[in-house]
Amino acid sequence: MKLPVNFPETLPLFPIDGALLLPRGRLPLQVFEPRFLAMVDDCLKTDDRMIGLIQTEKGKGETTYQNVGCAGRIVGFSETADGRYMITLSGVSRYRPLDVRESFKPYLVTTPSWTGFERDVAGPEHDPEFPRDDFIPLLQKYFHMQELETDWENLSGAEDELLINSLSMLCPFEPEEKQALLEAVDLKTRRETLQALMEMAIHAGSKKEQIQ
Repeated sequence: MKLPVNFPETLPLFPIDGALLLPRGRLPLQVFEPRFLAMVDDCLKTDDRMIGLIQTEKGKGETTYQNVGCAGRIVGFSETADGRYMITLSGVSRYRPLDVRESFKPYLVTTPSWTGFERDVAGPEHDPEFPRDDFIPLLQKYFHMQELETDWENLSGAEDELLINSLSMLCPFEPEEKQALLEAVDLKTRRETLQALMEMAIHAGSKKEQIQ
Protein backbone atom coordinates (compact mmCIF):
# COMPACT_ATOMS: atom_id res chain seq x y z
CA MET A 1 0.00 0.00 0.00
CA LYS A 2 1.30 3.44 -0.90
CA LEU A 3 1.28 5.60 2.21
CA PRO A 4 -0.97 8.66 2.05
CA VAL A 5 0.74 12.00 2.49
CA ASN A 6 2.13 12.53 6.01
CA PHE A 7 1.65 8.93 7.15
CA PRO A 8 4.64 8.10 9.36
CA GLU A 9 6.65 4.88 9.13
CA THR A 10 7.01 4.86 12.93
CA LEU A 11 4.22 5.70 15.38
CA PRO A 12 4.57 6.62 19.07
CA LEU A 13 2.18 4.40 21.02
CA PHE A 14 -0.33 5.58 23.59
CA PRO A 15 -1.77 2.45 25.29
CA ILE A 16 -5.17 3.34 26.74
CA ASP A 17 -7.95 0.89 27.55
CA GLY A 18 -11.61 1.80 27.23
CA ALA A 19 -11.06 4.80 24.94
CA LEU A 20 -12.09 4.52 21.31
CA LEU A 21 -10.92 6.70 18.44
CA LEU A 22 -12.31 6.17 14.94
CA PRO A 23 -11.39 7.76 11.61
CA ARG A 24 -12.75 11.32 11.39
CA GLY A 25 -13.78 11.17 15.05
CA ARG A 26 -12.57 13.57 17.75
CA LEU A 27 -11.29 12.34 21.11
CA PRO A 28 -10.27 14.66 23.99
CA LEU A 29 -7.55 13.27 26.25
CA GLN A 30 -5.89 14.40 29.46
CA VAL A 31 -2.17 13.63 29.54
CA PHE A 32 -0.24 13.69 32.82
CA GLU A 33 2.29 10.82 32.92
CA PRO A 34 5.82 12.11 32.21
CA ARG A 35 6.47 9.61 29.40
CA PHE A 36 3.31 10.65 27.58
CA LEU A 37 3.97 14.35 28.17
CA ALA A 38 7.29 13.73 26.43
CA MET A 39 5.45 11.91 23.64
CA VAL A 40 3.15 14.87 23.03
CA ASP A 41 6.12 17.26 23.08
CA ASP A 42 7.88 15.17 20.42
CA CYS A 43 4.72 14.65 18.38
CA LEU A 44 4.04 18.37 18.13
CA LYS A 45 7.46 18.83 16.50
CA THR A 46 6.59 16.50 13.60
CA ASP A 47 4.73 17.32 10.40
CA ASP A 48 2.09 14.64 10.90
CA ARG A 49 1.52 15.16 14.68
CA MET A 50 0.23 11.57 14.88
CA ILE A 51 -0.06 9.24 17.88
CA GLY A 52 -1.14 5.60 17.77
CA LEU A 53 -3.83 4.72 20.29
CA ILE A 54 -4.02 1.04 21.18
CA GLN A 55 -5.60 -1.17 23.84
CA THR A 56 -3.92 -3.95 25.78
CA GLU A 57 -5.04 -7.55 25.68
CA LYS A 58 -6.23 -9.02 28.97
CA GLY A 59 -5.48 -12.38 30.56
CA LYS A 60 -2.17 -13.11 28.83
CA GLY A 61 0.25 -12.51 31.68
CA GLU A 62 2.78 -9.99 30.41
CA THR A 63 1.41 -6.93 28.67
CA THR A 64 0.42 -7.55 25.07
CA TYR A 65 -1.42 -5.31 22.68
CA GLN A 66 -4.42 -5.60 20.42
CA ASN A 67 -3.87 -6.28 16.73
CA VAL A 68 -5.61 -3.07 15.62
CA GLY A 69 -5.26 0.50 16.85
CA CYS A 70 -6.17 3.91 15.48
CA ALA A 71 -3.81 6.74 14.67
CA GLY A 72 -4.92 10.24 15.55
CA ARG A 73 -3.54 13.66 14.72
CA ILE A 74 -3.23 16.26 17.48
CA VAL A 75 -5.58 19.06 16.46
CA GLY A 76 -6.06 20.71 19.86
CA PHE A 77 -3.61 21.42 22.65
CA SER A 78 -3.57 23.33 25.93
CA GLU A 79 -1.57 23.12 29.14
CA THR A 80 -2.95 23.43 32.66
CA ALA A 81 -1.31 25.31 35.49
CA ASP A 82 -0.13 22.05 37.07
CA GLY A 83 1.57 20.83 33.89
CA ARG A 84 -1.06 18.50 32.43
CA TYR A 85 -1.76 18.56 28.71
CA MET A 86 -5.30 18.65 27.35
CA ILE A 87 -5.20 17.42 23.76
CA THR A 88 -7.75 16.56 21.10
CA LEU A 89 -7.03 13.80 18.60
CA SER A 90 -8.67 13.63 15.19
CA GLY A 91 -8.89 10.03 13.96
CA VAL A 92 -6.96 9.43 10.74
CA SER A 93 -6.73 5.70 10.08
CA ARG A 94 -6.63 2.36 11.80
CA TYR A 95 -3.38 0.39 11.67
CA ARG A 96 -1.84 -2.91 12.69
CA PRO A 97 1.26 -2.72 14.92
CA LEU A 98 3.90 -4.89 13.27
CA ASP A 99 5.96 -4.64 16.44
CA VAL A 100 5.91 -2.90 19.80
CA ARG A 101 9.34 -1.83 20.88
CA GLU A 102 11.24 0.50 23.16
CA SER A 103 13.20 3.38 21.70
CA PHE A 104 15.65 5.95 23.03
CA LYS A 105 12.53 7.85 24.11
CA PRO A 106 10.62 7.03 27.36
CA TYR A 107 7.62 5.65 25.42
CA LEU A 108 6.94 2.71 23.13
CA VAL A 109 6.82 2.94 19.34
CA THR A 110 5.61 0.70 16.54
CA THR A 111 6.02 0.17 12.83
CA PRO A 112 2.40 0.47 11.64
CA SER A 113 0.86 -1.36 8.72
CA TRP A 114 -1.91 0.67 7.09
CA THR A 115 -2.83 -2.13 4.68
CA GLY A 116 -6.49 -3.13 4.77
CA PHE A 117 -7.68 0.22 6.08
CA GLU A 118 -7.80 2.12 2.80
CA ARG A 119 -11.46 2.97 3.36
CA ASP A 120 -10.46 4.98 6.45
CA VAL A 121 -8.91 7.69 4.28
CA ALA A 122 -11.38 7.47 1.39
CA GLY A 123 -13.94 9.84 2.89
CA PRO A 124 -17.07 9.41 5.03
CA GLU A 125 -18.83 6.04 4.92
CA HIS A 126 -22.55 5.46 4.53
CA ASP A 127 -24.90 2.72 5.69
CA PRO A 128 -27.65 2.41 3.04
CA GLU A 129 -29.48 -0.20 5.12
CA PHE A 130 -29.51 1.91 8.28
CA PRO A 131 -32.94 1.28 9.92
CA ARG A 132 -33.25 4.62 11.72
CA ASP A 133 -36.90 4.07 12.65
CA ASP A 134 -35.85 1.05 14.72
CA PHE A 135 -32.44 2.33 15.81
CA ILE A 136 -33.50 5.60 17.46
CA PRO A 137 -36.08 4.00 19.85
CA LEU A 138 -33.46 1.40 20.82
CA LEU A 139 -30.96 4.18 21.45
CA GLN A 140 -33.48 6.11 23.57
CA LYS A 141 -34.10 3.02 25.69
CA TYR A 142 -30.36 2.47 26.12
CA PHE A 143 -29.72 6.11 27.06
CA HIS A 144 -32.58 6.00 29.58
CA MET A 145 -31.13 2.87 31.18
CA GLN A 146 -27.65 4.44 31.35
CA GLU A 147 -29.08 7.79 32.58
CA LEU A 148 -27.53 9.60 29.62
CA GLU A 149 -28.89 12.76 28.05
CA THR A 150 -28.53 14.14 24.53
CA ASP A 151 -30.05 16.52 21.99
CA TRP A 152 -32.36 14.06 20.29
CA GLU A 153 -33.30 16.39 17.44
CA ASN A 154 -29.72 16.94 16.32
CA LEU A 155 -28.76 13.35 16.98
CA SER A 156 -31.63 11.92 14.94
CA GLY A 157 -30.69 14.08 11.95
CA ALA A 158 -26.95 13.34 12.01
CA GLU A 159 -25.25 11.71 9.02
CA ASP A 160 -24.81 7.92 9.22
CA GLU A 161 -21.08 7.87 9.99
CA LEU A 162 -21.17 10.75 12.45
CA LEU A 163 -24.04 9.18 14.38
CA ILE A 164 -22.74 5.60 14.47
CA ASN A 165 -19.10 6.45 15.14
CA SER A 166 -19.88 9.10 17.76
CA LEU A 167 -22.09 6.67 19.67
CA SER A 168 -19.45 3.94 19.39
CA MET A 169 -16.87 6.27 20.91
CA LEU A 170 -19.06 7.81 23.62
CA CYS A 171 -21.18 4.95 24.95
CA PRO A 172 -19.83 3.31 28.14
CA PHE A 173 -18.92 -0.08 26.69
CA GLU A 174 -16.25 -2.44 28.02
CA PRO A 175 -12.76 -2.32 26.44
CA GLU A 176 -13.33 -5.60 24.57
CA GLU A 177 -16.57 -4.20 23.16
CA LYS A 178 -14.83 -0.99 22.12
CA GLN A 179 -12.24 -3.11 20.31
CA ALA A 180 -14.96 -4.96 18.42
CA LEU A 181 -16.40 -1.62 17.28
CA LEU A 182 -12.94 -0.47 16.19
CA GLU A 183 -12.29 -3.61 14.16
CA ALA A 184 -15.65 -3.59 12.34
CA VAL A 185 -14.89 -3.94 8.63
CA ASP A 186 -17.33 -1.25 7.54
CA LEU A 187 -19.93 1.17 8.87
CA LYS A 188 -22.81 -1.31 8.47
CA THR A 189 -20.95 -3.91 10.56
CA ARG A 190 -20.13 -1.31 13.21
CA ARG A 191 -23.79 -0.26 13.39
CA GLU A 192 -24.89 -3.89 13.75
CA THR A 193 -22.30 -4.41 16.50
CA LEU A 194 -23.44 -1.23 18.23
CA GLN A 195 -27.07 -2.35 18.12
CA ALA A 196 -26.18 -5.77 19.52
CA LEU A 197 -24.20 -4.24 22.39
CA MET A 198 -27.06 -1.90 23.32
CA GLU A 199 -29.58 -4.73 23.14
CA MET A 200 -27.41 -6.91 25.41
CA ALA A 201 -27.00 -4.06 27.90
CA ILE A 202 -30.76 -3.41 27.96
CA HIS A 203 -31.46 -7.11 28.45
CA ALA A 204 -28.91 -7.36 31.26
CA GLY A 205 -30.38 -4.26 32.91
CA SER A 206 -33.90 -5.70 32.73
CA LYS A 207 -32.80 -8.98 34.34
CA LYS A 208 -31.05 -7.06 37.13
CA GLU A 209 -34.23 -5.10 37.85
CA GLN A 210 -36.27 -8.31 37.99
CA ILE A 211 -33.87 -9.86 40.52
CA GLN A 212 -34.03 -6.77 42.74
